[in-house]
Amino acid sequence: MPTSEQPLLGFRIGVTAARRADEQVALLERRGAEVVHAPALSVDPNRIDEVGLLAATKDVLAQPVDIFVATTGIGLKSWFTAAERWGLLDDLTAHLGGAEILARGPKSVGALRRFGLRELWAPESEEFEDVLAHLRGRDLHGVRIVVQEHGQSLSMAAHALRRLGAEVTTVAVYRVEGAADPEPMFALIEQIAERRVHAVTFTAAPAIAAMMEAATSTGHRDEVVTAFQADVVASCVGPVTAAAFEMWGVPSIYPERSRLAAMVKQLETELPSRAAGTSLEVAGHTLLLHGDDVLLDGVEVKLSPAPYAVLQALLVNPGTVVSRRDLLAALPSGTAGSEHAVEMAVARLRAALGTRCVQTVVKRGYRLAVTP
Repeated sequence: MPTSEQPLLGFRIGVTAARRADEQVALLERRGAEVVHAPALSVDPNRIDEVGLLAATKDVLAQPVDIFVATTGIGLKSWFTAAERWGLLDDLTAHLGGAEILARGPKSVGALRRFGLRELWAPESEEFEDVLAHLRGRDLHGVRIVVQEHGQSLSMAAHALRRLGAEVTTVAVYRVEGAADPEPMFALIEQIAERRVHAVTFTAAPAIAAMMEAATSTGHRDEVVTAFQADVVASCVGPVTAAAFEMWGVPSIYPERSRLAAMVKQLETELPSRAAGTSLEVAGHTLLLHGDDVLLDGVEVKLSPAPYAVLQALLVNPGTVVSRRDLLAALPSGTAGSEHAVEMAVARLRAALGTRCVQTVVKRGYRLAVTP
């Protein structure tokens, strides 16, 4: 059970970060969590295309810059560090210093100021879309805009600005690539699908895209989406990352401040509160779920994955009938794909909780015998 010193004791949390992963894992483990680390991405600054970046830098220096858009702290620092190696840092900062500087968020602001530059404006939302909206509201004919890309191509945004008359140059400092070893991510996807993790953390939007691509390739996409919609918490570092889940219809949580520590702090209250809320009177017994623990009248009940999955599905709306088809979809991957598998899982659940706890509704399915 969680304690004040270890509020995440009993919870299993997936971590998809590649950068600063050790720090995040330490924060979670210090609070009692069991951590499953599965990097979704590989960001290797040593793989920067120096030839391409040098050419882009010279292109930026060749003409006056009216507006400079800084999108990430790490990208900006990597670019300026490379410019320093080439002996071009002073020229580059002086050149960009004469432009109107827009920053996407506090990390890019911090990087700018570290190199003696100051932003004129940054959106409170920290979303690149709001930077674009800010630019779209202006007359951009003949305006030269330089955009530092944030690991993924911003070519579509550049094309949109060009349609408004701007001259746009994008600077690709690095590219976000998938993890070199996909096996940990495949394993995490299976745990998400089987509801064997309580939450998964995301610190970059591309990590969500990479995870969903991996889930699709292994045939678990729909199961992963359903798990996030029902039982597994998608925890994001901020609104920019969370927005990547919108296309999948997945609800996510994120702290007011887009910081790693704030994300972990939010989980400290979110997970225990969700678990503590699952306490019901079922067929005259008190059923309590806390993390992975199932207690009946205060006595721990051990359930294998299939009956545990059935119980979780019946608990989404306690007392409501759940069809055999929906229960079959909720069973862990690898379970025999027939309604007989559902009947076996229900039988094992009844053996563990008592035959009266799960009611059969003829031709419709099953429900928990919730006491009014």
